[in-house]
Amino acid sequence: MSYPGYPPSGGYPTQTGGYPPQPGAYPPQAGGYPPQAGGYPPQAGGYPPQAGGYPPQAGGYPPQAGGYPPQAGGYPPQAGGGGFPQGGGFPPQAGGYPSMPPAQGKGIGYPGGPAPGQPQGYPGGPAPGQQPMPGYPGGAPATNPSMPGYGGYRGVIKDYPGADPLRDVEVLRKAMKGFGTDEAAIIEILGSRSNKQRVPMVAAYKTTYGKDLFHDLKSELTGNFEKLAIAMLQTPAKFDTSQLKEAIVGAGTDEACLIEILSSRSNAEIREINQMYKNEYGKKLEDAIINDTSGHFRRLLVSLCQGNRDEREQVDINMAKQDAQKLYAAGENKVGTDESQFNAILCSRSRPHLRAVFNEYQQMSGRDIVKSICREMSGNVEDGMVAVVKCIRNTPEYFAERLHKSMAGAGTKDRTLIRVMVTRSEVDMLDIRQAYQKTYGKSLYTAISGDTSGDYQKLLLKLCGGSD
Repeated sequence: MSYPGYPPSGGYPTQTGGYPPQPGAYPPQAGGYPPQAGGYPPQAGGYPPQAGGYPPQAGGYPPQAGGYPPQAGGYPPQAGGGGFPQGGGFPPQAGGYPSMPPAQGKGIGYPGGPAPGQPQGYPGGPAPGQQPMPGYPGGAPATNPSMPGYGGYRGVIKDYPGADPLRDVEVLRKAMKGFGTDEAAIIEILGSRSNKQRVPMVAAYKTTYGKDLFHDLKSELTGNFEKLAIAMLQTPAKFDTSQLKEAIVGAGTDEACLIEILSSRSNAEIREINQMYKNEYGKKLEDAIINDTSGHFRRLLVSLCQGNRDEREQVDINMAKQDAQKLYAAGENKVGTDESQFNAILCSRSRPHLRAVFNEYQQMSGRDIVKSICREMSGNVEDGMVAVVKCIRNTPEYFAERLHKSMAGAGTKDRTLIRVMVTRSEVDMLDIRQAYQKTYGKSLYTAISGDTSGDYQKLLLKLCGGSD
């Protein structure tokens, strides 16, 4: 049935003026960025080749490095494109939701299957008009394993066929009403709906019952289970913004969280985070970072939070060799270290280009660039530069390491564990699980089972999706 204020079955309406940007928006039109002759990158004959224009068109190859986002094709990633939604947030823009395959197996559903007219998502392959393209030109290194062009959708949480937020909140309300709480029903609803199906529950709950869903969950749940449930009901940009705020104003700065978010999100996502941070907290994210950090680490974070990384996909190997030589000259091949040169290259070049640079650096110097950074730098700037390199070079391995460190040793860093599981569950969790198994000799599912307990554990395992 239809409810006032809610979209008809078939999903949220597309907006006008969303993504792709209109004239005058980003990317800039002629005369904007990239700079003209003499600037970076060079024009004709330079990096990367201009033929085909910028930005790459929908279906282009490859999607960004494991990006928690997002290339054309909307959210969640298609088998041939992307991640979370592009800037503009929720509701989705044209070409966005729904797009993932429907969830299979059991879960809280509705009698008789999907509601009439509800979308099922594409069954497997790429969206109409999209197809993967062949590999990098010029012998560049292999792509990041988390790129959805290689093996389709790599998340584990999928659209539940026929999900209706008004029906879902009835289940949640019943689970919290009266004496006691039905945690199993809450776990089943949240763990079987995609982010774009969970977020509308907040408005649906208030419309139906005149109460705030976040407030009711906080009054009924406790501890890390409560924190995880609240995280799952927020949009990606909203959740990232709150995590950055906590990292900056909490007891001691969580530098690793700042680097994790700013080095793994796309330009569009970072810009949306910047706007939301200003709206929510009344000051710019950049100003908050400047007030809370110092030195070359501050410069690294300020550069990353601009959201101005080159996002073109072509790789010019000659340009990559030049950048590798610049990094070698700035570090291993001189007395002292020119951190500014590392900052300029790591924060502005495209992810495919940087993977080629890291490969060329290894061949030229005989040393892995991470080891060079560790030899030449120290403290927060060392940790930050190393994290940027690891995240860009192999995103699933980077997040597998983040998860391992969150559970290693005495105590669990639950904030990190929750953030990574929530933000990667619809992006590249399958690849992270593979990387975890390969690196640490046991499945991520087993690690979470051994380090957490109760309802918190059960909901985390829903986001993990299974054992390997």
